Amino acid sequence: MDEKIRTEDWPDVLLERWSDEAARSPGWVQKPLAADFIAYAHAPAATCVLLPVPALQRAWRQHGRQWIGLYGQRRARNAGYTSVSVPVPRGVLMQAIVEAMFVS
Repeated sequence: MDEKIRTEDWPDVLLERWSDEAARSPGWVQKPLAADFIAYAHAPAATCVLLPVPALQRAWRQHGRQWIGLYGQRRARNAGYTSVSVPVPRGVLMQAIVEAMFVS
């Protein structure tokens, strides 16, 4: 289990595309993780959604470029690096995860 906590109640899930943009280090949505689920919490609302990592990452591979075009990217400047994330509305992401669980 991996945990992500938002300190404000946003209507989206912020998917980390690049953990270090300049070094092109993949973020958690596109790199191998040693976790089956991500517990994604919105602290002010005291809510948490469990995101299944394999289906989440498959949904990202299927829709990531489209989501970047639709929802843009957010940069977080940290000491020595900048991370880049995509804010995907919760309903859109959850639907894509469900669809990613079907294989034909």
